[in-house]
Amino acid sequence: MRLRCTIALLISLSPLCWPADNASMAKLLTDVANAYAQLEPRSIRPAEGFIKYDYLIPAGYYKEMWDWDGFFIGCHLAHQSRKKAEYLKWWVLDFAGAIDKDGYVAGCITTKGPRPLMGKFAMKPFLAQGAVIASEHLGDYGWVRPIWEGLRQLIAYRESTQYDPKWGLFFWENAMSSGADNNVALTNDPNDKNAILAADLSTFQLREYKAMARLAERLGKPVEAVEYRTKAERLRSAMLEHLWFADDSIFFNIRRDNGKAVKRISYSNFVPLVDDILPEDRARKMISRYLWNPDHMLSPYGLRSLSKRDPSYNNVSMIEPYSNWQGPIWINANYLYYIALKRYGFDAQASQLANTLGRVVLADIRKWGSMHENYSAETGEGLAPTPEQSENHIFTGFVGWNLLVQDMLECEAENDCDLMQVDDSKVQLRVAQ
Repeated sequence: MRLRCTIALLISLSPLCWPADNASMAKLLTDVANAYAQLEPRSIRPAEGFIKYDYLIPAGYYKEMWDWDGFFIGCHLAHQSRKKAEYLKWWVLDFAGAIDKDGYVAGCITTKGPRPLMGKFAMKPFLAQGAVIASEHLGDYGWVRPIWEGLRQLIAYRESTQYDPKWGLFFWENAMSSGADNNVALTNDPNDKNAILAADLSTFQLREYKAMARLAERLGKPVEAVEYRTKAERLRSAMLEHLWFADDSIFFNIRRDNGKAVKRISYSNFVPLVDDILPEDRARKMISRYLWNPDHMLSPYGLRSLSKRDPSYNNVSMIEPYSNWQGPIWINANYLYYIALKRYGFDAQASQLANTLGRVVLADIRKWGSMHENYSAETGEGLAPTPEQSENHIFTGFVGWNLLVQDMLECEAENDCDLMQVDDSKVQLRVAQ
């Protein structure tokens, strides 16, 4: 039966394996929530040294506070309760407290101070989004007022260092700074820095503009609200003009020097689908052609980080010098994919994805007592960190943004689908019928 189910999934793409009826989904949510109740505290650390508020870490192999790791962990905690939303607020305050006089803040902070990596390694665009999401769950925006100017300074710094006015788009310094360490749609070539205008970064920054507009409105700053909404719309227009390739029905990164498309189908191509950028018919076509297609991103164990057709596709377990984003399943990427599926009406597929990921992480926890940061798209087994990659060759595990599986299951089983909302756009995140 198990073999027949796997074959059916690969051939028909119908949710035949691991049935996702309401009762089984509710049971799966209960099992995942119980397991996570034991693991979640490992990702929370008390304030210490340079870090003034309780902070969030991936746990296990990673002891530092990272930008998007903390954001996603904080989003999970805020989704659980108003009280836990304080952790997302504190994540915002910890990073806001590290903004220097120029508006720069590193993407990694330790108890001893900021930790630049492979260049400046500036923080990814998530701070304003975190502030909105925390404020909405807390029912309070007042705590943002003292850091408002810092947030504006941070936005201005990114615009001065990662924005190309010729194209109206944003670029990463290198692949490492994007968080998808070895994403083939970017580069880590030291002789080719700041070279690629990126769909993921431009989306994250567009959402920062929307979040800044929301914050400005709530803080009684209508002029700034208009400023940031205007910037968001201009960025959206530039993305559609330069990054959307209608003949291919997909977003591609492009080179700054000549505008040539980087025609690699990786996780980052799909990030624009989490927001209101594409018309629905185009988005659905892109999802059907690439995301929910076993020749590209769909695997029996979740959605890949690189198309199976790409010549670089692999499921190698690696963590130094890069984590592997050339095929393995990453939970944070699948969380973004899930939001995209729900946004554009792929309800049955979203349900199947949440159900599949829930079973993958439960199997991992039962085997190892913790989780891995990524999973083989071909076997579902945890990849990194291995015991050999861990300190003293003792498996250290990973928690962090894998907690987002619970949020997806809560959307399916309980219709609790307030996921990463930063504005008033109408997003139909609902339970599949």
